[in-house]
Amino acid sequence: MDGLIDTLTRGNPTEVKVVLATVALALSVYQVAVIAVAYGKVRPRFLGAAPAALAHRAVGDAIALILVVCATICIAYYGFDDDAGLHVAAASALLLALALKVAVVRRLHGLGRLLPVIGASIWVLLALTWLTSAGDFLADR
Repeated sequence: MDGLIDTLTRGNPTEVKVVLATVALALSVYQVAVIAVAYGKVRPRFLGAAPAALAHRAVGDAIALILVVCATICIAYYGFDDDAGLHVAAASALLLALALKVAVVRRLHGLGRLLPVIGASIWVLLALTWLTSAGDFLADR
């Protein structure tokens, strides 16, 4: 698996992971803005609630895919390093929260009232995961 990741990233798995995680974090900020429109908390003239909800769903799917790729690179290439305990814990909680949100949206509709809490948790966990990896990497530059 290391060889495949090296080939796909042209020998730069850390840099690719940092870029992907940063894109996911930036998109998550957009997600917060779009869901505020979908819930009617913000009412711009140029975007209605229904299109905002569709955009939120589509971008959320893209973020989920990016995070799975990041997690695959991280686990397959780096494994579980003792020095990265907070990063591993935050990333694991992030993936579990993301799976819970997908389950609530697609199957467990009765728990829909929890979506704002789950979404906020996902954003905080993504920011923490980014800070403990990409943030450290960029700070060292």
